[in-house]
Amino acid sequence: MRDDRLPVLLGVGQVLGNRDRTVAGAREPLRLVADAVAAAGQDTGAGTGGRLLREVDSIAVSHVASWGYDDLAAKLAERIGAGPSHTFAAPVGGQWPVALVDAAAARIAAGESRVALVAGGEASASMAVLARAGVDPAADLGWSAEPGGPPGFDPDDLGSAAMQLAGLVLPTRVYPMVDAALTHALGESPAQALAWSAELYAGLSKVASENPCAWNPMVTSPSDIVRVGPGNRMICEPYPLSLNANPLVDMAAAVLVTSVAVAREHGVPDERMVHVWGGAGAEDAADVVARPELAVSPALGSALDRTLAAGGLAAADLDVLDVYTPFPVVPRLVGRHLGLALPDLLGVTGGYSSFGGPLSSYGLHAVVATARRLRAGARTALVHGGGGYLTRQHAVLLGRSAHEDGYVGDPVPKDTAEPGPAPVVLADGDVHEVRVEAATVEYDRNGLPTQGFMLARTPDGRRLAAATPRGDAASTAVLTVFPDGPTAPPGPHAVGRTVRATVIAGHAQLDPA
Repeated sequence: MRDDRLPVLLGVGQVLGNRDRTVAGAREPLRLVADAVAAAGQDTGAGTGGRLLREVDSIAVSHVASWGYDDLAAKLAERIGAGPSHTFAAPVGGQWPVALVDAAAARIAAGESRVALVAGGEASASMAVLARAGVDPAADLGWSAEPGGPPGFDPDDLGSAAMQLAGLVLPTRVYPMVDAALTHALGESPAQALAWSAELYAGLSKVASENPCAWNPMVTSPSDIVRVGPGNRMICEPYPLSLNANPLVDMAAAVLVTSVAVAREHGVPDERMVHVWGGAGAEDAADVVARPELAVSPALGSALDRTLAAGGLAAADLDVLDVYTPFPVVPRLVGRHLGLALPDLLGVTGGYSSFGGPLSSYGLHAVVATARRLRAGARTALVHGGGGYLTRQHAVLLGRSAHEDGYVGDPVPKDTAEPGPAPVVLADGDVHEVRVEAATVEYDRNGLPTQGFMLARTPDGRRLAAATPRGDAASTAVLTVFPDGPTAPPGPHAVGRTVRATVIAGHAQLDPA
């Protein structure tokens, strides 16, 4: 392939802001992102970063949840003196940073762009600090006021009507349920699964401790991760706080994508170029209740398999595999699908808990960390991102040298949704004997179980999705894996048991069958 069609990462940058959580240290997301873009320009190593930024003809930004912007890409273009002909603001989704880098590379390979910028960031920690201090970011600190404020929120973004009725509307509830279904499918006990998760997150904390942009750069032991107590309360079984994503961070990242020809025009040495081989995306059914099963992710498998196949690689050929890690079950699914052991899944970024989770822009930090590892000597790398409730997936291959066929990606997501079981229509007074497919119990801030959530099957194969009545201790006791409390070791599965569900006001009051 011609040099002007070979896509490369030329500059990568990331910034960390207000880790001390002070009012004075608060910077709005636009400023954080602009600082990351400036860092990416400087990272080219050619001394022409400013000129290269002015040549940007495509700007794509990940979703910003902590502050509202009518057109963040236009604001960035103004700051760097560029006049892009193509801009894109992504909706919510952790797959987008990886997908946007892949799409930028595809535009370079197609001759539709010469220099592309992908950027994103959050200031969620500062927003919390300012709210507690009674500070108005726009009026008092001069943050952007067009429109300004936290972006509007559409309740439909939480999930389908069936998901909302069953209370399956928060990642903190859904991902633990997937974990429970996977644990049962693998024939493991909750104790074994929790030990694996703790070992994984301990390893991720070590990775994060070596990342200069990490929010929590402290190495944590597996025992500390699973020990429930002050500062590490149970959220939804089996995940205490330390096994949950940490979105209250201030950070931003940016990546410049161009061609080998443009890079050489700017005097950038070949050793600073990281080649984008290409990737693939996939989307599962948006309605979790309508999926055939929770223990597998067709979208995840499709994105990984198609990406590796296009590059002519097996998972074992990768020098770096950086998996999107908002909750432990995601890398667990990746490991199961690719046949990889825990050490292979630690990556180079540090995970959503220790590195920090700037929501829809985390994947850009993964690209930054991976690019630096390739410059340091690694040959091939795969970066993965995911969004929704294991709904949308994207992966991209990066290389120290160009792929023999140039860009080999397939950036348009493939629909992998499959027909699921018929739903049970919940009617007051109905009694159903069902086999539990997936379950979790949610806890309050005082460490008390408050509500259970369940997917289950009737004898004729229909699916019942429901939450228990809030505060119904007897019902949560049927689903819990911590019968002696979350400070004790976990007991046996609720998954696989047959239970009796009595429908009361749209909830399921549970008894052992």
